[in-house]
Amino acid sequence: MINIREVLETNEMIEKENLDVRTITLGISLLGCIDNDVDRLCDKIYERITTVARDLVATGQAIEREYGIPIVNKRISVTPIALVGGSACKTSEDYVKIAETLDRAAKATGVNFIGGYSALVSKGMTKSDELLIRSIPQALSKTEFVCSSVNLGSTKTGLNMDAVRMMGDIIVDTAKATADRESIGCAKLVVFCNAPDDNPFMAGAFHGVTEADEIINVGVSGPGVMRKALESVRGKDFGTLCEKVKKTAFKITRVGQLVAREASKRMGIPFGIIDLSLAPTPAIGDSIADIFEEMGLERAGAPGTTAALALLNDQVKKGGVMASSYVGGLSGAFIPVSEDQGMINAVLDGALTLEKLEAMTCVCSVGLDMVAVPGDTKPETIAGIVADEMAIGMINQKTTAVRLIPVIGMDVGDMAEFGGLLGYAPIMPVNEFDCSGFVNRGGRIPAPIHSFKN
Repeated sequence: MINIREVLETNEMIEKENLDVRTITLGISLLGCIDNDVDRLCDKIYERITTVARDLVATGQAIEREYGIPIVNKRISVTPIALVGGSACKTSEDYVKIAETLDRAAKATGVNFIGGYSALVSKGMTKSDELLIRSIPQALSKTEFVCSSVNLGSTKTGLNMDAVRMMGDIIVDTAKATADRESIGCAKLVVFCNAPDDNPFMAGAFHGVTEADEIINVGVSGPGVMRKALESVRGKDFGTLCEKVKKTAFKITRVGQLVAREASKRMGIPFGIIDLSLAPTPAIGDSIADIFEEMGLERAGAPGTTAALALLNDQVKKGGVMASSYVGGLSGAFIPVSEDQGMINAVLDGALTLEKLEAMTCVCSVGLDMVAVPGDTKPETIAGIVADEMAIGMINQKTTAVRLIPVIGMDVGDMAEFGGLLGYAPIMPVNEFDCSGFVNRGGRIPAPIHSFKN
């Protein structure tokens, strides 16, 4: 049972420290919609989503009112569309029809985003996968709510370097296709290594084939709560610091558990996982970088930042698993640039570089996230950055991701404005030495030796 003291603590977290449930994400399987006619397929997809998700937003709003817990986003994830559209889609334009159908369904249900315009190509690529990937720039330029992801590798299969190289072109083409909106299409496109099946966060959410027909996943956030909690252990030893992080993560996760079970009961849909991720927003005081500073670093990116992030990520997970038996997704700490005012400040002050961010991704929950780079960055350079990040995930048996935004017409020193939760980002410099001879080799980087555990 939750006692009155915990209730008062939770209220203070919500009112003063930016605690929120970042998202209720309803996962929906579309495998039953498969058809060999693209128009019939689109009709089935629209009917399925709008039927299952018709009460999602209303349910979230009712829980907000009754418990006083802000639920920032209500989202939908679907089966990777490359699997659903294989029989019907003969051209990339056919896949764009599906993207537009997903967009209409998202609008009809009132959700913030719909994820799953995705392909899983960690070892090889079917014709269907290739068609969907090539359609991404057009699909994201023609839709408002659709998010896209591509899984390029895994610890068990290695890295599909043909797909890595292709994504260098696709990311640039997506930037060009949405150049009139500061290349925002790339903010809705992410590439993964070791993508999880139950991630509730965009742009990478999709409904994995290991999941039930429908599932409720909840993502909880609370960087502001964590920063405030650490004020009470300022200057104390690392053991005391770790205990405070764990206890705070426990309390945050309990809030998510309550919302998840309520949403599951009211919608009659099974509860999947709680994702406890310290996911920041552009709001002042809701920042991962501020947590680093409270730990004793002058700025995010200072020497010691990777160690601080490793501690934070691990203790958050340890606290979360004590609060819920079903912690999953990408639980830990996110380090996006554009969505975190403290990270933006660190870039502007010269404390945080792309290379330091890459080092930090070895121990964070995801990877290079919402990083804006010059609009004239070569596709080969982007592919090289992606390859580096995918390799970190493959070797370290963890999920890594890249969401790079080459903002067309902008250069280092400029500022890109994306709006809402996506925030704004300074254009960061990239290493301009050529890597084309490497990324153009083609083929596959084999799985590491420690993947053989059968």
